[in-house]
Amino acid sequence: MRSITVIVAWLVAAFAVGSGISARADTTPKRGGILTYMIPADAPPSLDAHREGTFAMLHATAPFYSVLMRVNPTNPSDTTDFVCDLCLAVPTPTNDGKTYTFKIRNDAKFHDGTKLTAADVAASWHEIIFPRKGILSVRQNWFSMVDSVEAPDADTVVFHLKFATTVFMPSLADPFGFIYEKKILDDDPHWYETHIMGSGPFRFVSYEIGQSMKGERNPDFYNKGLPYLDGFVAIFADKQAVRVDAIRAARAAMEFRGLPPSARDDLKRDLGDRLAVQESDWNCGNLVTPNVRRKPFDDVRVRRALLLAIDQWHGAPALSKIANVHTVGGIVFPGSPLAATKEELQTLPGFWPDIEKSRQEAKRLLHEAGADGLKFELLNRNVDQPYKFVGTWVIDQWSKIGVTATQKMLPTGPWLSAMRGGDFDVVVEANCNSLVNPVLDTQKYLPRKLFAGNYGGYDDPIEVDIYDKMLRETDPAKQRILMRAYERQIIDTEAHEFPMLWWNRIVPYRSYVKGWKIGPSHFINQDLATIWLDK
Repeated sequence: MRSITVIVAWLVAAFAVGSGISARADTTPKRGGILTYMIPADAPPSLDAHREGTFAMLHATAPFYSVLMRVNPTNPSDTTDFVCDLCLAVPTPTNDGKTYTFKIRNDAKFHDGTKLTAADVAASWHEIIFPRKGILSVRQNWFSMVDSVEAPDADTVVFHLKFATTVFMPSLADPFGFIYEKKILDDDPHWYETHIMGSGPFRFVSYEIGQSMKGERNPDFYNKGLPYLDGFVAIFADKQAVRVDAIRAARAAMEFRGLPPSARDDLKRDLGDRLAVQESDWNCGNLVTPNVRRKPFDDVRVRRALLLAIDQWHGAPALSKIANVHTVGGIVFPGSPLAATKEELQTLPGFWPDIEKSRQEAKRLLHEAGADGLKFELLNRNVDQPYKFVGTWVIDQWSKIGVTATQKMLPTGPWLSAMRGGDFDVVVEANCNSLVNPVLDTQKYLPRKLFAGNYGGYDDPIEVDIYDKMLRETDPAKQRILMRAYERQIIDTEAHEFPMLWWNRIVPYRSYVKGWKIGPSHFINQDLATIWLDK
């Protein structure tokens, strides 16, 4: 694999902190063995990466597929470090930043023996960006800047943009950008929902729905010498106790999504040096969203009061001991050049350093809005980590200003249905993204008419205008100024959304697993090609 580092000024390394054996440099890789790992979910809705957004699908199928380019698997904590997978070099854009021309390697084959060409790459990306009628692409709105995708010859793919933007190149490294066989797509665009045919490091062996996925080494993989493993077995298990017991009893080596601090500590206590742990800030954070279609949450004073009551600076250290949350931040992944500094954050409601002053202002606003003694229902997802903990915490914080909230816990399906239908007062939700691409990551805060995953019920032309300018701005310094204005409009001026603590990804695993490094997302670095077993 030819590695090309792309330095994008407005992106940043997401700092990963390893501990235990994982912190040592790996020795010479060994070949062979089967990696068994757990997937903390039931069966995914389908096997098609273009229509799905769940890690359950990705963790089961990523080893079978190639992508155009990816975050460097040997350095995933630096999300500005991209390597080609099927491309030969990351191009420099031409035509004033509006044309990207990729040369495609000519030694890749699909697992059915068909040669992979630029036509397959272009067809796959066309399905993502311009899906046919009746075909779902959940990332279509990421690519509003793309005018066309073409393959002028067997070795070349060209993306033509409507306008230059800094967000496009990182978007092409999306781990869900599986490259499918054009002939199969032409014959049946729904085929990949229930079948697997890729060109990645592992070939499909079997799939028992809701039970397991199995793969074996692809002997014709274009990255010679990879993968090291003979194969893998991925076991679906939605119960944490089952997964932890499997790692403890050596029935599985790990899970990739992440476990809470208590599970990490229990496994480390029981296994000692037989367990390694890697941790990282996670490109996921909880949000508390008021429903502006319901009174009194249509009053910005009430919304600001609820945010002012929450003490994140003192809450983070306490919660991080029991939940997989860690870092105080605004709407942008912490550490990014586009993220607010601590000093900038502390000027926003919910982040003031003086919590008593903040809560006095909250009480004043409630009184002014005629909302003294406010009572309401907080909708939450019936998931311990970290939803229940965050929900319980914010309810306690609101009690400090005389607000009484009761928590309504629902399974994921009904929780989503209630949000989509606007059937809630205030809800605990989350904003999780596959890689750090700050401008696109903050689409979550746009009104629902522009971003389907927003449930607050608000419209805000000022916010939309700021975002549109930020999307088109290619000067990093000017883009950062626009991000601050966008963030202030969302959190302070209108108090549409309350960003809570950013999550902490904790991955304990058997110490014989080598060659894998944690990143700031449970979606990246999942093709297993560089993993080997030291046993």
